[in-house]
Amino acid sequence: MTGSDDPRQPLRRNFDWNLLYTFLVIVQEGSITRAAERLLFRQPTVSNALRRLEEQLGKRLVDRGPGRFELTEHGSVLYRECQEICGSIGRLRQLLDDDGAELTGHLTIHMASHVAFPPLDDTLAAFHAHFPRVTLDIEIGTSSNVTQAVLAKEATLGICLVHEKHPRLDYELLYREHFGFFCGPRHRLFQRRGLHLEDLGGETFVSFRTDQLTDALRPVAMLRAQLPVQGPTVGTSSNLEEVRRMIVAGLGIGPLPIHVVDREVRDGVLWQLPPYDEPPAVDIYVVTNPRSRLGRAERLFLESLIARAGVHEQGALELPGNRRLPPRTG
Repeated sequence: MTGSDDPRQPLRRNFDWNLLYTFLVIVQEGSITRAAERLLFRQPTVSNALRRLEEQLGKRLVDRGPGRFELTEHGSVLYRECQEICGSIGRLRQLLDDDGAELTGHLTIHMASHVAFPPLDDTLAAFHAHFPRVTLDIEIGTSSNVTQAVLAKEATLGICLVHEKHPRLDYELLYREHFGFFCGPRHRLFQRRGLHLEDLGGETFVSFRTDQLTDALRPVAMLRAQLPVQGPTVGTSSNLEEVRRMIVAGLGIGPLPIHVVDREVRDGVLWQLPPYDEPPAVDIYVVTNPRSRLGRAERLFLESLIARAGVHEQGALELPGNRRLPPRTG
């Protein structure tokens, strides 16, 4: 078959590639209205773009109706491809800036809010000292959002908790952190010694949105399930700072990474609660997309981070103070 006989040629010549990005945003927002707000378009413009895309492809992509917005089978296939296509287009500038002269480029890192890892800080400092013209963007989100950003090639790499590994992504174990339960100065258990896990039964909780048996903080959720009576959850957030704020304010007790809040415990802002022995452990990974073609700056940063973390030689790193805590007794 010659090129002129290829039935795909008219689509290639006449296709409006901007429609793919509009479709990507529509699916991400789950709404024509919200997509229009994000794109700064009028709602009829976005609705018309979806209609034109369906006409050009000859497939229905979205089933819409009152209170209903669902991708068709064809829509799901196209959405996966749009993530790849739009992610690759967004990275073209970074790849073209890598001209072999003084290192330039841009790193986009998505990470969970509670990542506190000295080798990461050391990598950032050393990398900037060697390559000051490379710019950096760090986005904070849930571990699920971090994974999706890497999958869609919106991020150079992700650093997050991992419940289930995606088959299309690569994972390197950075370190293991341990979570403890804490309360603030306004709580009745503050500065109480000799407590046991059962003493937490019935207390109100604040926590991360991923504190679920089917999500990234499964070990914490499993520990909560051991309480004789599970009190109500009165506050949640995806951000560590906000979870900590609610705990300090006395809304309830909640989980925090032990090494992250060590100074606040010493300063009397937070009080650690049981269990003191073998607190829940969660592994933190650096996540990359093998389909992403990394620029030189991105590749060097990733290699430096993995080398400093000692992943290949040491496995998961146990941070100071995370291993085993002595019980606090009166």
